Amino acid sequence: MLDGRTRRILTLWFPRLANDRVLRAQPIEGPFALVLREGNTDRLHCLNAAAEGQGLARGMALSEARAFCPALQTAPADPAREAQFLETLRRWATRYCPWVGLEDEGLVLDITGSDHLWGGEEPMMAEMTARLERARITARLGLADTRGAAWALAHFAPGRAAPGARLSALGKLPVAALRLPHDTVTGLQRLGLREIGDLTRTPRAPLVRRFGAGLMARLDQALGDLPEQVSPVADPPHYGTRLTLPEPIGQQDDVMAGIERLLDRLCAKLKENETGARVLCLTLRRVDQASQEVELRLATPLRDPARIAALFARGIEDIDAGFGIDQMRLAATQVEALPARQVGAIATERRDKLGDLITRIGLRIGLENVQRYLPADSHIPERSFLIAPAAFTEPEGNWHQPHPRPLRLFPPEPLIADAPDPPRRFRWRRQSLSAERIEGPERLTPEWWFDDPNWRRGMRDYWRVETGQGLRFWMFHTPQDPGWYVEGIFA
Repeated sequence: MLDGRTRRILTLWFPRLANDRVLRAQPIEGPFALVLREGNTDRLHCLNAAAEGQGLARGMALSEARAFCPALQTAPADPAREAQFLETLRRWATRYCPWVGLEDEGLVLDITGSDHLWGGEEPMMAEMTARLERARITARLGLADTRGAAWALAHFAPGRAAPGARLSALGKLPVAALRLPHDTVTGLQRLGLREIGDLTRTPRAPLVRRFGAGLMARLDQALGDLPEQVSPVADPPHYGTRLTLPEPIGQQDDVMAGIERLLDRLCAKLKENETGARVLCLTLRRVDQASQEVELRLATPLRDPARIAALFARGIEDIDAGFGIDQMRLAATQVEALPARQVGAIATERRDKLGDLITRIGLRIGLENVQRYLPADSHIPERSFLIAPAAFTEPEGNWHQPHPRPLRLFPPEPLIADAPDPPRRFRWRRQSLSAERIEGPERLTPEWWFDDPNWRRGMRDYWRVETGQGLRFWMFHTPQDPGWYVEGIFA
């Protein structure tokens, strides 16, 4: 009871949720199933009615299913998108009541005190069913006083149980309707306890000793003797703010002033949730109802209003205000965690300046085109580094090498040398050069797990050669194939 009113719980079960998500966009005639890989076997994940009519069942191996039904059409399952689809349905269900929670392939709603807004419980259920049918979503509804009873009705006898009529509504249902493990259901059936009513007429102590306390807990939850809450899923924070202007504006300074006001409110909310914005979208609505958008992609997550406002300045230069802008809306469309942390003032300033620089360059050429070098685990020169977008990676200082590496690397170029070990005079790119200082050798062997055509000649002996003309070369020769090559130049 709640304030003298019987608590009422509604369960929506979507037995073909995964299939409905796919087939709503592209209907398919005939047997169809989504396939999910488990271990080394592809198994049926969700089937339509035609596939079930052919004797197929969820969990069956795909090879076995094709033997039963050669006409079976399949597609790969996507559990992540299924979860997003169920979350969309949860948000839709909040139009009926604020207390909406998630269940496995379904929703649970506490509609206590909400049904009168729809003319009663039966009109509410009819309206839900009609909307879901129009959306081509298969659903089964169960309404009762408890969450366990509503689940049992939705899965085994869709419909509505009158207030207080829990046992009469559940007595003839199978014991599996109590949300019991498969082994427990099988054990009860072997004892002749096939219906929920059979359990209520059996002494509890022997059942608890044999099957554990969980069996009686599920029975008590269904009958209302043990409370079970409906926990609504909290909606994620919405990072958006709007400013409606009493008079239209058109000057860049006025737009920047509006952006600063919006950023103050937006960044306060970001700070409250310890997040930072990575992508911001500014929408400017003109008096003629046309809208223009300015997107700002940041190299690092930010929630500093002053820094973000300075980065917006370039984006609004090309805005056409027309006869004036009367509304501004700013939203953080992509956010990342940004917990508060204590760091040195100098390190923080350097990191902030670098992030702002990357953002400014990215506004011109795209953030993906601003790249940095990262170390890679390889002693082969051309494979000892990676190139990655600077906005989506952190700099790494682990560039330790036992020997120096040249600033510039290029494909090996042959030398005309006067001696094989190592040359004192040689010609390179039509220049006659003489060696003044020589360091080496450093022997590198090819990595056998990579078939690199450039290293098929075998090991290389590398030398660092400083010439009298001021150039510092990285040279090598291969003992298996005499000859000298230049592969890099030091700074």
